Amino acid sequence: MKKQICYLAGVLLIAACHSAPKELPILGPREAVQKTVNGKTVTDTVYQTIPAFKFLNQDSAMIDNHTFDGKIYVADFFFTSCPTICPVMHRNLLKVYEKYKGHQEVMLLSHSIDFKYDIPHVLKKYADKLGITGTQWEFVHGSKEAVYTLAQKNYLVSVAQDAGQPGGYVHQGYLVLIDKEKRVRGAYDGTDEKQVEQMMKDMDTLLSAYTH
Repeated sequence: MKKQICYLAGVLLIAACHSAPKELPILGPREAVQKTVNGKTVTDTVYQTIPAFKFLNQDSAMIDNHTFDGKIYVADFFFTSCPTICPVMHRNLLKVYEKYKGHQEVMLLSHSIDFKYDIPHVLKKYADKLGITGTQWEFVHGSKEAVYTLAQKNYLVSVAQDAGQPGGYVHQGYLVLIDKEKRVRGAYDGTDEKQVEQMMKDMDTLLSAYTH
């Protein structure tokens, strides 16, 4: 978990120092794989991608990784009764939602870490309160194992139950930008307006790359 925190801190520092990157980095674990091309052995870099998943959304509909095929998306982890950073995160994420509302290549995905309470109808009430309509911003419920493993292993976001914390859970407030190939392209502090503004610039950069 400490490695994840240090890793993302480094990512945020890079983002702050480069306000307008020409090309976004591909983040997360990678491995060198050798293969034969035209009779020659070459080394290719294979990046970690978001694996297959299935969750129930706020409308009690099952969505999966294919729901996001052909799209870039922003993922985060929260819980509806969060008394600390979640309201700030989602207030900032609303700006992203409004900017890209109706954009066919952009989605948002919020995973609840409160697997006991945040069942679909609770998520629906939460989404309605935010003013979210349609399916461009999905709020999803899943088992503890599925959500927590995905957060920590693939999105590189720390989440945990902690009775000593307000609301009984603790998590990092990162917004994680995923490209159409399901690779991590950025991590941003969702409580920092400037970081969220930078994320939207990076989203535009990423979308532009797909048009060339």
